[in-house]
Amino acid sequence: MKTDRLMTPDDVEAAARQVGAERYHIHHPFHRLLHGGKLSRGQVQAWALNRYYYQAMIPVKDASLLARLPDVEDRREWRRRIVDHDGDAGSIGGVGRWLKLAENVGLDPEYVRSTAGILPGTRFAVDAYVHFVREKSLVEAVASSLTELFSPGIIAERVSGMLANYDWIHEDTLAYFKPRLTQAPQDSVWALAYVKQHARTAEQQQAVLGALRFKCDVLWAQLDALHFAYVEPGLVSPGAFVPA
Repeated sequence: MKTDRLMTPDDVEAAARQVGAERYHIHHPFHRLLHGGKLSRGQVQAWALNRYYYQAMIPVKDASLLARLPDVEDRREWRRRIVDHDGDAGSIGGVGRWLKLAENVGLDPEYVRSTAGILPGTRFAVDAYVHFVREKSLVEAVASSLTELFSPGIIAERVSGMLANYDWIHEDTLAYFKPRLTQAPQDSVWALAYVKQHARTAEQQQAVLGALRFKCDVLWAQLDALHFAYVEPGLVSPGAFVPA
C-alpha cells in the first residue's frame, strides 16, 4: 500500500500483512520442492548448511538493535529474542538446535559452524540484513522482524511436508521448529505493537512497509541462491558445498 496519507495503526497492520501475503518466501519454488519431498538428501543438506548462517546471525542483529533501545522494558523484551536463539546455561537455543538439524541430515557440525561452504548469495543477503538493522531507524529495524507474523504457516507446512516425504528425517531432526511456533507469535505481537505506536508519520509508515519488503527480499534471495546452485541451472559457486 503506497500512499502519502497518514494511515491508522490498523491500516499499517493490514498493509504489512498484505506484504507478507505477496512476498513471503512460502511461495518460493525451492520451499515448495523442500516441503513437497522433491529434493535429494544433498539438496536438503545445502539448505540446512546455508540456513545456518542466517540462524547464527539473528542474535548478532538482535544485539545491535538491543543496544539502541532507550526504554528498559523494550530492552527486556528484545533481550528474550537473543536468549531464544543463543540459549543460556539451561537451554541450547535456536542456533544450537539448527546445528543439530544440520548434523542429523548428515553434515559435519564443525564444517557447518565454520560457514566455509555457504553460497556468496547467502552471505550477502544475511549480511545485508544485519547492516540494515544496525543502520536504519529503530522503527524500521523492528519492522524488519515482522516476517515472524507469517512464520507459523511456513513452519507448519515445512515440518509436516518433510516428515511425510523424507523417510530419513524424523521429529528430533526438526526440533528447532517446535519452540518457534510459540516464540515467533510472541515476538511478532510485541514488534507489531511497537511499529503501530512509533510509526507516527506517513513517511515512517512507508519506511516500515519498506523494511518488511526488504526482509522478505532477504529471505527470498537466500532461496534464489539455493535454487540457482543446487536445482536449476545447478551452478555451485567456487568453494561452496558440493553434495556427495
